[in-house]
Amino acid sequence: MIFVLALLGPLVFGQSQEKKSERPEYYDEPQFTVAGMADYTYRGGHGSDMVLRSTEELTKATAELGHVDGNPANALAAVRAYQHAAELDPNEPNLFHWGAELLEHHAVDPAIEVFTKGNRLFPRSSRMLLGLATGFYARGSYDDAARRFFEAADLNPSDPEPYLFLGKVQAREITELNGYLERLRRFAKIQPSNAQANYYYAVALWNHRRNEDEVKRLINKAIELDPHLGVAYLQLGIVYADQKNLPSAIAAYRKAIEVDSQLEEAHYRLSQEYAMTGEKAEAEKELALYRELSKRSAAQRERDRAELKQFVIELKSH
Repeated sequence: MIFVLALLGPLVFGQSQEKKSERPEYYDEPQFTVAGMADYTYRGGHGSDMVLRSTEELTKATAELGHVDGNPANALAAVRAYQHAAELDPNEPNLFHWGAELLEHHAVDPAIEVFTKGNRLFPRSSRMLLGLATGFYARGSYDDAARRFFEAADLNPSDPEPYLFLGKVQAREITELNGYLERLRRFAKIQPSNAQANYYYAVALWNHRRNEDEVKRLINKAIELDPHLGVAYLQLGIVYADQKNLPSAIAAYRKAIEVDSQLEEAHYRLSQEYAMTGEKAEAEKELALYRELSKRSAAQRERDRAELKQFVIELKSH
């Protein structure tokens, strides 16, 4: 057997305490990812929940690179099948699928072990680097994660996938590195007609307090390229709200909700702006929608995490 799967590390379920921002008593503390980054405008907010959510997004994205079936009921059998295939033939697809299946079900340390082996054997595989980076990110090893994310982006600069992974990253230990902003700038430059390239670069600039006019230009370009990119309208509303342009902020948040009614953040922020303009009934309506969406998504996350924990227990016992 190439790897010892019983050597499982602790699951990363965000155990650090989140620093609370002061908010009017009228509002709940938001627990969501904001427009690709996280905050109360991200400028000022950082906590374990947003990093956890980004970890879950990154693990799902890794699974999608290999079309991994994330059904927990079949997970243990899938891991065994991928393990057996990799032992018989340790080629790039077999190793990647094995690592991705482990990572998808939060067997983080074994996944890192598999991806490390895969990276040694196939150093030109960007998805192997992305899997390894995501594993380190899930474990909280942000220096190691940043190095692999950056290596993946530099391996083939015209490949959009590594930049899309970087756009999902929330840990400031990575997003505040100069290399992070530089690579998203390159993404926007290399692929100017890619809506997400413009959007992620805009958000990165915003969070680094750079050139608000350029931020708005990039967001508007992203919207022009993809009118259904709800988070872009949301981010535009955040910029307008920061500039105290409440009518434009409200219009942007309403458009975000029109495009994607499930955006918790848009409902929450819209309720704030309505309250500030004296539209109490509308504020309460949007706040109620936010609470309902937040309650549903929290319940689903708890179900998913319980299934993942059970998977790791079963993996240990075999």
